[in-house]
Amino acid sequence: MLPKKNVVKIKSFFVIINLTLNVVNIYYIVLVMTFKYEVEILIQENEIKERIESLSNEINYFYKNSKKLLVVGLLRGSFVFIADLARTIKIPVEIDFMTVSSYGNAMSSSQNVRILSDLNTDIKNVDVLLVEDIVDTGHTLNQVIKLLNGRKPNSLEICCLLNKSSRRETEINLKWSGFDIPDEFVVGYGIDYAQNNRNLPYIGKVVRKN
Repeated sequence: MLPKKNVVKIKSFFVIINLTLNVVNIYYIVLVMTFKYEVEILIQENEIKERIESLSNEINYFYKNSKKLLVVGLLRGSFVFIADLARTIKIPVEIDFMTVSSYGNAMSSSQNVRILSDLNTDIKNVDVLLVEDIVDTGHTLNQVIKLLNGRKPNSLEICCLLNKSSRRETEINLKWSGFDIPDEFVVGYGIDYAQNNRNLPYIGKVVRKN
């Protein structure tokens, strides 16, 4: 058992950490409130719809002999994409979700990946289709892939809406990709900037206003 003095020091240490994290969060909130930007359309709503139909045709054919297909959505950015994609899949399918984080409120991806919410489904001997909104550095997806492969699925394939290959820092085997995009910070169609702009029906790039 730790001496009382050490316990007090440890408690104080964690209080300082919590205070520091709160200050950082407040900083980002203030930044978002004062940061002026506009959203320029990058991919139109009808283009997204047409591409999803094309992707679903390929997915339906690929998994036509699957005994069990589980579609795993990485929240929260993929929720609109996975909803539209799942409704076009014609074979029997189950859906589950994971919540991971690597951005916070920043505009660039970090290598610090946190698993905030795990699957409820046992994926052993199951065909798993992992659905992601955007893949850039690949660090987030790479860690999720390692985690899921450790659970011994029958197969694990990746489908992303947006592929930002120019920022790739680790190799990712994407079975299906909706659109290749330039190195721009994008929002819309479920993708956010500090929880804003998820409801836009198109994909747009964030442009700073002077």
